[in-house]
Amino acid sequence: MNNYQKIYSGKVRTIYKNKENDKILLLEATNRLSSYDRNICDIPEKGKILNLISIWWLNKTSHICPNHLLKHVNDTCMEVIECKPFPIEFVVRGYMTGTTNTSIWMNYKNGCRNFCGNKLRNYYKKNQILDDIIITPTTKDKSDTPITPAEIIEREIMTQNEWDLCKKYALELFKFGQQEMKKKGLILVDTKYEFGKDENGIILLIDEIHTPDSSRYWINSSYKELFINNSEPDNIDKDIIRKWIIKNYDPYNAKEINVPEKLILETSKKYKKLYEIITQN
Repeated sequence: MNNYQKIYSGKVRTIYKNKENDKILLLEATNRLSSYDRNICDIPEKGKILNLISIWWLNKTSHICPNHLLKHVNDTCMEVIECKPFPIEFVVRGYMTGTTNTSIWMNYKNGCRNFCGNKLRNYYKKNQILDDIIITPTTKDKSDTPITPAEIIEREIMTQNEWDLCKKYALELFKFGQQEMKKKGLILVDTKYEFGKDENGIILLIDEIHTPDSSRYWINSSYKELFINNSEPDNIDKDIIRKWIIKNYDPYNAKEINVPEKLILETSKKYKKLYEIITQN
């Protein structure tokens, strides 16, 4: 780490700049777990797992979309190309689910039928597969806010061509991810992607991809029966803790959220299991 200078500490990652080449960054994935616009707790070995899963997927999807990965440095760090990020999260959804204020289910059950520019039919049930895969973008800030593609263009956050290309990349990455996970007994339910421009103006996939922090994963073999019985899917992602929080707290207003140690350790085990399933290691 002697060759790097710390420049930013985010919700989950710490970013360092290379002292010899300021176009190279070091991304360090930490054990911090963030949700409901706040840091919740630390999950043992989470940073390592997020980093290794992201590197696996970045290598696996480079034929679909160019990305910022330069080098796998160690278990928790990757060296990447510095990019100017678009302040938009491309949230891609295949199912009617979620627990946060920006989730499709929470908005839908409150009567929303036009979500981020997507028209939704009536009579969806929670956790039901959507008729089509959709993108529901949010602003990327301390508090993420749903936004429509039209608003993104009108506010000059992105040009139409930039939006169209990132949309194409996001849908292709998600469909590829779903296909790969189906082979391994999992459903890639939803996820978020981030994109940025390098110094030459090339749009690259940045940050993480298909991790249990940025994505929902359900066990395919039990999904249908649980859905028919109005039961929650067997999941293997951050929702393990989010579901517990929503049952025990008002997550946006509680002064403190104290997650039981047993649940933290269970989540760590699930993250490790997901890594093994995805990478077959």
